[in-house]
Parts: sequence; C-alpha cells; structure tokens
Amino acid sequence: MTTTSSVGAERLARRMARGAAFLGTETAILCGAMSWVSERNLVAAISNAGGFGVIACGAMTPELLDAEIAATKALTAKPFGVNLITMHPQLMDLIAVCARHQVGHVVLAGGLPPAGSLDAIKASGAKVICFAPALALAKKLIRSGVDALVIEGMEAGGHIGPVSTSVLAQEMLPEIAEALPVFVAGGIGRGEAIAGYLDMGAAGVQLGTRFACATESIAHPNFKKAFFRASARDAVASVQIDPRLPVIPVRALKNAGSELFTAKQREVAQSLDEGVLAMAEAQLQIEHYWAGALRRAVVDGDVEHGSVMAGQSVGMVKTEEPVAVILATLMEEAAAALDKRAA
Repeated sequence: MTTTSSVGAERLARRMARGAAFLGTETAILCGAMSWVSERNLVAAISNAGGFGVIACGAMTPELLDAEIAATKALTAKPFGVNLITMHPQLMDLIAVCARHQVGHVVLAGGLPPAGSLDAIKASGAKVICFAPALALAKKLIRSGVDALVIEGMEAGGHIGPVSTSVLAQEMLPEIAEALPVFVAGGIGRGEAIAGYLDMGAAGVQLGTRFACATESIAHPNFKKAFFRASARDAVASVQIDPRLPVIPVRALKNAGSELFTAKQREVAQSLDEGVLAMAEAQLQIEHYWAGALRRAVVDGDVEHGSVMAGQSVGMVKTEEPVAVILATLMEEAAAALDKRAA
C-alpha cells in the first residue's frame, strides 16, 4: 500500500468507525435482506469477510427461522442480524426465536413496529434497526427507542419507497445522523458512492443487489445470468392498479412475472370488493405472492415468470465473484475516492 492510498484507507476507517462499532464488524457494510438469497451461506460469507450479513426471514415460520439461525451460527462466529417483516402474523414468536439464539441485531422492515415488538427485542439485549423512508417517520422511530436506521431510496431492489436515495440522504442525514447510526441504501454499486454518503454523515451503507450474484449466493444460475445481462433501466417498479389496495411497489427486472402480479392485484381487489378478505389479509396475500414469485426465480431459475428482484445498480453487476472480493473492491474504491479528496 502506498502512502497516498493509506491516507484514503485511514479516512475510510475513521468514517466507518461508528457504524462498524455498532455492528461489531470490520466494515460498516450491511447486506440487505433478500428473501431466498440472504440465507445461511451468503450471510455467513459476508460476516466472515468483515461485513454484516442479515438473514431474510420473510415468510418463514418460527421453526424454519430457528433452523436457519442455527445453521448460520455453525458457519460463522462473527456477528450477523435477522430481518423480520412487521406484518408477519407470528412476529412475536420470531422475536423470541432471535432472543433464544442471542441474535445481536434485529432489523424490522415493512412498516411501523407493532406495539410491544421493540420492547421484546430490547429485552433480549439485541439492537433494533428500522427502515425510515421519510424524515417524520425517522424522528418518530428515534423517539420510540430504535438503535439505528436505514434510509433506503427508490433505486433499491425489492420493496421500495417513492424518493431517491440521494434526496433522502440530503434531507435526513443532517437532521438525524448525530442522534444514532444511519445506514444509507438504494442504488449503491461502487465504493465512490459509499465514500460520498459517509462524508455526508452516514455511519455505513447497505447493499443487496451487489451481493445477490456472489459466488456464495445460492441463487440459480439463470437468476445470476439475468443480472449480468441487465442494465439499470431493466429494473422497474411494479404498478399499483387499485388505490384501495395499498401495495408497496417492488423493483424487479421486467418480465412476464410483472403481468402476473397485475393479475394478482386484480384478484385480491375483487376479493376485497366481495368482502371475502379483510385489508390486512389482502396485504398478506400480496406478500405471500412475492415470496412465491421470488422463490420461482431464485431457487427454481424461472426468470421469466418469477420475480427477479433487483435494484437499479444491477448494471454494475457483471460477473460472479466471492463475497470477500466484492467487499475488498468496494473498500478499495471508497478509500481511493477519499484519498483524492484529501489531495
């Protein structure tokens, strides 16, 4: 390492110190929870390489999550987290599973934490990380006692909000970054962007798309090939067809599965009309649809009818690489960017 590059590396280490200390890792880089992808192999590989892996619980039962956490602990002694969906009907049971395994960080996604969930997580000694797609919500979550926030822009893959990462970061980091660690997510594919958000006050970053095609990812070869062929404009957001059915948009590669989701929305909306479904059950059906569609793509390799969830950074994913190489590349790019700013 040259003297010049060591300056960048030192600057990067200083900027990541708060986030890394919070996570208990070497680098303040989380892997976003991706259903069917963020399982024991990828999670353990990321944590072993110095990042922070996060198990995607998704629609898992408590029994399945119990087995997944145990299997991940068998592959790594490093810290990792578990992502839980707030609308899961067995949320409190899933929290109890995390507590039994002494999981150090629980990430809550999908809306405001229901009553009692934050207290239950904190009672086990775990840290709570929540998503905040707006400043008002971020401040509310801070008042409720969360330990860290992820602000994720619409460029991300999977469930997304309406505002871009760059705008959220400019609006929110100056207001909340001193209060608690804030991790920026959405559309991040290179280290230069990581350096930029750290300079703005972020404690770290979260990436998903960049890790989806890692060597350690169990995603089907067809799924990975779809990523390698795609450009940013191929990752499109789903369309909501009925304003009464508040479906959170999902970003994925455009395919026949996009039309299938439109048909599913019509089916659920009709059930609402007929009084067959309550709103909560309707939303749960949509979530189960996504879990199944994503499984078809990730596990079965049906990238035409399944859901190939990907962020707009997908155009920067060109080849299959080990997690350790991906992390090292991101860190080198970030350090080089900070080195240039120091010159």
